[in-house]
Amino acid sequence: MDIHYSETYYWKTREGKRVDFSEFDYANLETAVKAIDSMRKKYGSLDFQDTIIYDVNSLTGKYLINNVNHAVDTWRLSEYKDIPFNDFCEYILPYRVTVEPVTEWRKEYCKRYHWLTDSLQNKPLENVLDYAAIDYKDWFTFTYGSETRNEPLSRLSAQQLLFRKKGACEDIAALETFIFRSQGIPAAYISVPLWATSAGAHFSNTVFDTKMKPVKLDVTTHAVVDHPLDREPSKVIRYTYSSQPGTLASKEKEECIPTGFLQKTNYIDVTHEYWETSDVTIPLFNDTTHIIYACMFSMGRWNAEWWGERMENSVTFHNMPRGVVILPMIYKEHQLIPIGYPIVNGYNHQLYLVPDLLHTMTVEIEEQDRYLRFRPDKKYELFYWDNAWISLGTQVATMDADCLQFNQVPQNVLMLLVPEYSERKERPFIIMPDGTRYWW
Repeated sequence: MDIHYSETYYWKTREGKRVDFSEFDYANLETAVKAIDSMRKKYGSLDFQDTIIYDVNSLTGKYLINNVNHAVDTWRLSEYKDIPFNDFCEYILPYRVTVEPVTEWRKEYCKRYHWLTDSLQNKPLENVLDYAAIDYKDWFTFTYGSETRNEPLSRLSAQQLLFRKKGACEDIAALETFIFRSQGIPAAYISVPLWATSAGAHFSNTVFDTKMKPVKLDVTTHAVVDHPLDREPSKVIRYTYSSQPGTLASKEKEECIPTGFLQKTNYIDVTHEYWETSDVTIPLFNDTTHIIYACMFSMGRWNAEWWGERMENSVTFHNMPRGVVILPMIYKEHQLIPIGYPIVNGYNHQLYLVPDLLHTMTVEIEEQDRYLRFRPDKKYELFYWDNAWISLGTQVATMDADCLQFNQVPQNVLMLLVPEYSERKERPFIIMPDGTRYWW
């Protein structure tokens, strides 16, 4: 319990006085939002005060006992009554999923979704998962790409999910976790912290069968059971309730780790269950730093997505997805610093991208559907990676341009073409001596 907490907030006036408010006092979310607008007029303005509430300091013995009793009673009557006790503790018993505000939820969810238990008595698990997806699509609105949450609340509580009836994939994955656990069905929260060849992240679920074999579930997709990932993940992480041995945060202080899931201890790396993987060994520059980060490029910067330990002059990152570019970096004074050259972990081979400054080439960068379209009279700057992004100059696209030409480009380099109207969504690429281009 000591590792768990809620990320939440409360309202305050400009003078800092707390204003009590609960959305559950209103008939629906729309009415609650109108009430907040009225409060803003009353007080002149209102601000968010985000706060962290640790479970060990806030949850009562009564709450925990009720949660245990309800979970055990449901489990003993379920099809899963014979699974190992440790699995029950990880995937049925927990009162929370991630960092959402903790509420009383089991009784309401158990009653509302008891039909799943009834269905499981005469239908295979895969069918029941399909039924759960139909239910979600019937009343819950998927807001990704159409709406953002204008409040410092990274995760909705179990009650807010039912009340608001909308959310992004991280909310939907939490909803399904609550639903299945309420029926004594072991379920886990799955995270793709970053798409390795695109922008954004993703969240889904694992539901286990009675032999504790994991079954992939993503109710936001058309084929909800065992639907393959659409693109390369940086990693695929299954969250647990308890701390897991071997995590970076179990041996390093949180403040010494880049912000993100690596600061946590309660997860398991399951990338190999979702994507083709391999170990990646990369040579390193001279340095004494022991922990090395596997970084991947997204939204204009390198992001720490895994880690390894220096072994003399190299590092091996285990269970890394194929089809991605990895840059080894160290973390000092809250900054990621390159400690080697990038490597392509391809599907058929690996390519170490050490710039060949002695051998240059002229490259023609052509338009490509879904990746690159030139806008007339706009500037495009080409960069290559050599411990930083080094400019190779700027070209202006003409009215009928379908390619841009750059000279004196070093061979064997990672490149990035950035337009003057950049939204930081550009993807790095390589160009082979024969002119073939590969995006990453």
